[in-house]
Amino acid sequence: MTVRPRLSADETRERILVVADEHFRRVGYAKTAVADIASALSMSSANIYRFFPTKAAICEEIARRLLEQCHQLLRQVAAEKTSASERLAKMARTIHQFNKSQMFDEKRLHDMVEAAMTENWHVVKAHLETTVAMFAEVIREGMVAGEFAVQDPMEAALSFKQCHVSVFHPTLIAHCAFDFDLDQQTERLSRFAIRALKA
Repeated sequence: MTVRPRLSADETRERILVVADEHFRRVGYAKTAVADIASALSMSSANIYRFFPTKAAICEEIARRLLEQCHQLLRQVAAEKTSASERLAKMARTIHQFNKSQMFDEKRLHDMVEAAMTENWHVVKAHLETTVAMFAEVIREGMVAGEFAVQDPMEAALSFKQCHVSVFHPTLIAHCAFDFDLDQQTERLSRFAIRALKA
């Protein structure tokens, strides 16, 4: 009889997240119960709850990791040796393409962001704060270079983000994707916002 190697707490936690992510992607967040995750792992629901107090806590960690992938892409763009205007426009495209690909390729971002907004808003809030902070840093660099004429980079970054809500928010992307060319709309909004930064 083969004896399974005993997993550490961290390894078990990681297995739970991997299986939960697969279920959320395949079945959907709302239709997945903790018992389904436990069954796939050949463990009890009580054992799952030793690592995550609720299904929402599992969703929170998966959503956090997913959104961190977006942050990594944005950091790469922000570090490029191009003008602040070019980097801001590319950052906007990056966010839009990331959210759209998750929305239509696997649809998991939509489900998890919807859940996070009602159950774990602080995850989405932290994501937005991180994104705005990266916008602000690029805008600050543009101010130093004489490219932008704004006074407050954080206020400008918040406005830049808000200007793009219709092409950033997964739910709005889902509702508008078949009525508008959202790639073109992202470019138009970025041009408009960047002109305002230079005014």
